[in-house]
Amino acid sequence: MLPFTVNFKVSARTLTGALNAHNKAAVDWGWQGLIAYGCHSLVVVIDSNTAQTLQVLEKHKADVVKVKWARENYHHNIGSPYSLRLASADVNGKIIVWDVAAGVAQCEIQEHAKPIQDVQWLWNQDASRDLLLAIHPPNYIVLWNADTGTKLWKKSYADNILSFSFDPFDPSHLTLLTSEGIVFISDFSPAKPPSGPGKKVYISSPHSSPAHNKLAAATGAKKALNKVKILITQEKPSAEFITLNDCLQLAYLPSKRNHMLLLYPREILILDLEVNQTVGVIAIERTGVPFLQVIPCFQRDGLFCLHENGCITLRVRRSYNSIFTTSNEEPDPDPVQELTYDLRSQCDAIRVTKTVRPFSMVCCPVNENAAALVVSDGRVMIWELKSAVCNRSSRNSSSGVSPLYSPVSFCGIPVGVLQNKLPDLSLDNMIGQSAIAGEEHPKSPVLQEVHLRFLLTGLLSGLPSPQFAIRMCPPLTTKNIKVYQPLLAVGTSNGSVLVYHLTSGLLHKELSVHSCEVKGIEWTSLTGFLSFATSTPNNMGLVRNELQLVDLPTGRSIAFRGERGNDESPIEMIKVSHLKQYLAVVFKDKPLELWDVRTCTILREMSKNFPAVTALEWSPSHNLKSLRKKQLATREAMARQTVVSDTELSVVESSVISLLQEAESKSELSQNISAREHFVFTDNDGQVYHLTVEGNSVKDSARIPPDGSMGSITCIAWKGDTLVLGDMDGNLNFWDLKGRVSRGIPTHRSWVRKIRFAPGKGNQKLIAMYSDGAEVWDTKEVQMVSSLRSGRNVTFRILDVDWCTSDKVILASDDGCIRVLEMSMKSTCFRMDEQELTEPVWCPYLLIPRASLALKAFLLHQPWNGQYSLDISHVDYPENEEIKNLLQEQLNSLSNDIKKLLLDPEFTLLQRCLLVSRLYGDESELHFWTVAAHYLHSSSPRSPAVGEAAPRDKVNNPLDICYDILCENAYFQKFQLERVNLQEVKRSTYDHTRKCTDQLLLLGQTELCSCYWRQVQITSTITVTH
Repeated sequence: MLPFTVNFKVSARTLTGALNAHNKAAVDWGWQGLIAYGCHSLVVVIDSNTAQTLQVLEKHKADVVKVKWARENYHHNIGSPYSLRLASADVNGKIIVWDVAAGVAQCEIQEHAKPIQDVQWLWNQDASRDLLLAIHPPNYIVLWNADTGTKLWKKSYADNILSFSFDPFDPSHLTLLTSEGIVFISDFSPAKPPSGPGKKVYISSPHSSPAHNKLAAATGAKKALNKVKILITQEKPSAEFITLNDCLQLAYLPSKRNHMLLLYPREILILDLEVNQTVGVIAIERTGVPFLQVIPCFQRDGLFCLHENGCITLRVRRSYNSIFTTSNEEPDPDPVQELTYDLRSQCDAIRVTKTVRPFSMVCCPVNENAAALVVSDGRVMIWELKSAVCNRSSRNSSSGVSPLYSPVSFCGIPVGVLQNKLPDLSLDNMIGQSAIAGEEHPKSPVLQEVHLRFLLTGLLSGLPSPQFAIRMCPPLTTKNIKVYQPLLAVGTSNGSVLVYHLTSGLLHKELSVHSCEVKGIEWTSLTGFLSFATSTPNNMGLVRNELQLVDLPTGRSIAFRGERGNDESPIEMIKVSHLKQYLAVVFKDKPLELWDVRTCTILREMSKNFPAVTALEWSPSHNLKSLRKKQLATREAMARQTVVSDTELSVVESSVISLLQEAESKSELSQNISAREHFVFTDNDGQVYHLTVEGNSVKDSARIPPDGSMGSITCIAWKGDTLVLGDMDGNLNFWDLKGRVSRGIPTHRSWVRKIRFAPGKGNQKLIAMYSDGAEVWDTKEVQMVSSLRSGRNVTFRILDVDWCTSDKVILASDDGCIRVLEMSMKSTCFRMDEQELTEPVWCPYLLIPRASLALKAFLLHQPWNGQYSLDISHVDYPENEEIKNLLQEQLNSLSNDIKKLLLDPEFTLLQRCLLVSRLYGDESELHFWTVAAHYLHSSSPRSPAVGEAAPRDKVNNPLDICYDILCENAYFQKFQLERVNLQEVKRSTYDHTRKCTDQLLLLGQTELCSCYWRQVQITSTITVTH
């Protein structure tokens, strides 16, 4: 017989909730495929594919304001392996560099005690991959070695620095966004600080243009852009001009050199920095939703835009010769060429309230086909772009938007219609570059018109806002081991009860049970619980009490007290007996009620002169064993009586009847015969009462006079022969019932709010919760094991406590988080590879360096096989078998679409290299193989295979212009000529005209040069004459 196994391992973890306002910009999507975001003082790491929490980093003492993943723009080998490095900064000016996989801090950096404004890793990692640039308020930029924590240099500027942006084409160019304007730095170097103050320029806001009011018209944006001639000036604008105060963001465009965007609430301006002119504008109509954030793409010149309603839109640049006037528009008498970004897709908005609003957005840096939205309530929504082929004849030509076509190539090489490809792999595999370049397309089955749409593929929900009432399910025993699940019930302020599975940390069920704040929860079995809530008191201090019995598998909820509960004294606590038979309901100004949990009937409502209850606890002792003996004897007697009275029946019939009668007797006995249980409670004077409950009978057994050293008793805990009492003054009194001795311990802390014993036979550990923290005590030795104090050890305040297992505690805190900690209650991170995940996660960064590189080599090339395989078991790997199993787990976690590509014999080595670089998030290899695959295939003499696209002019299938001088000569020249044409439209000064003519001469456009110079001469002659 196979042994039965069950997974009830519970690791230390943190369940996070709503975010703090400081966390608004603390989110980043790394090349490693993971998303990190700040939640109060924590850093949460989730997997973007499965939306599972992989790591929670806790070491900051203040709210996190920035998180940044390290770049992967270097050659990886054993000496420079794939690693999960993350930098996080808080409002106290501390920067921590993490080894995320191990959950440890590699380095801590502190310069000032003010919030870090911005932080970024240097993208050019040829010299070093450990360099981190940070803005320390008010006006310092500091370059740090993130491996050692060494400050390399520090530079101050005249104005307060808000953020900065590196030029993705030139590592020596850095731009600072300040409170007064923009500072351009052209001599940035890791070796030394910038030499001078930089070139400071001022920005005239687009609102300052009188033409801005015309933006509501269909062509208003064009006309306004034509009016705003000079946006960047070196002279400070006059007082009536609005400067950068309403500028939300500044960023270089990674898609083309010397272009920058400025984000305003109602428009995005695209600047050409060679001539300091606006060459494009994206304006929102008056009824439109303002922008919050924009992320420019390096592929296909696209923009991901986040709006104030939580809607994410994708805009893609329209080609110059695709700009046209639709039939329902009047022709523009003065047409202006400009960069136009068409809306191609948008996702659903969220419901925005006072407490729920979009915080920030991040985009997948590898594929740029997905965006993650972080909401203030702790939700992370992952929206993925999907492409759908549409019929050209069905396209609505009156929309004024040029169509998008699928690309000719997949993974850098042209493919036929019948060949395997994954269109949604990345943005450049969805949209063809030639479609954006405005080329005329022949009618070919390879080129298909596509539409883009956002699909919600991942959702991670956080805990709601505190208050919390938590209760762990009954503990694991040898009797329930086959059905046990470590479930935690969390009562919330909005009346719902969340049930979490603590092995995975995922939400098991969310139940809307109450209409007001949940005050307490008690489990009645492994599959059911009681919860109570009280409404806001009226003028007489009366409330509406809600006591619900919930069946977890079905979600059914019934009112346990029936019609009772309206206009009565609020419930203070509920306590379920040890055998889950009885329930004690304690009210604030009303006598105690005793109920039968199994039948939902009231056993006794105490008289009005019954003492007020301040604390109550059920005894773990009962007479269940003797009761079972009585039940067994009764069943045997009934069985004997049945057999004797019916001797005429056959042996088989009599045995069947006896079994039926035995089953009936069991059910009757289980309903009518109850075990005897005990409970104790204290009154306002500290007197202890001992009562016995058996069936409908409630007997007063004993009374113990108050202890003079104790104040008003607030809580009681009872396990075995030990009874512990806590009072208002912070005293704990340990009673040894067997030895009949007691010992009082003054903890010198505030009110003891709750005490609870740990589960497990013989485990005498106890947790005590105070107003300012918690302590764990060993009641055998009567000594404290560990202590946690708010304001000293931690920054949060504890709201509720419970035991998770015999050696782990659960703390609910006012920062909206629930922590599962070791008994020492020290906040420690965990190793990611030790987590129990419900879904496998592709992340080769979790492997040791040698194994990660071996897996990469296995995916790239398998010369020993006649065909590719994803089974590594037959490979002779020199490491231990455990590492081999981890490699196979990573291979199994790949999606079916990726597996299909990797197993395809027609999938070439070049395509495989490019695909694996995407899977690994290897920035340097991705760019290298993109360029290499393009040129190696274009120069290959191999004839196209059957069903493959016919050879085309390289300009119709060019490299993205983000590869700049690596693009084909003809395409690069075409792009530069279009750019000069845009610059020429905006020229307003002699220097500007000279720059345009210089560019035209370099591009061989001598006729246009002559035309421009003649215009300049005529204009200057007219000026002199006047």
